[in-house]
Amino acid sequence: MSYYFSTHLNNLSFDEAIQKVTAALKEEGFGILTEIDIQKTMKAKLDEDYLPYRILGACNPGFAHKALQAENKIGAMLPCNIIVQQHQSGAIEVSAVDPIASMQAAQNDSLAGIAVDVQQKLKKVIDAL
Repeated sequence: MSYYFSTHLNNLSFDEAIQKVTAALKEEGFGILTEIDIQKTMKAKLDEDYLPYRILGACNPGFAHKALQAENKIGAMLPCNIIVQQHQSGAIEVSAVDPIASMQAAQNDSLAGIAVDVQQKLKKVIDAL
């Protein structure tokens, strides 16, 4: 089982891709709680050059609430991470964590339905791009 699903975006700049992903997430009830700029961090901490790469920590409050009710330590796996990265060719790839794969680690059957619902929403986001 893969732990993510992804798509490639054509004819968009990196910043345009971030905006498009953020808007698609919003359409499915997700907000961005965290944003980690890997390119900037690698340069600042290691003086390493890196292609544009952002990790967006997306959260759907309703599903987060249900998951926390079912498993109070599931917060260790929240929020759902979405990666927007630019490849050497200039192509932009967007990848989303598969919540089914990540929530299986909790070994709590009551999370299964929640994971399926979140997976469907995240797949809709990726497909909408």
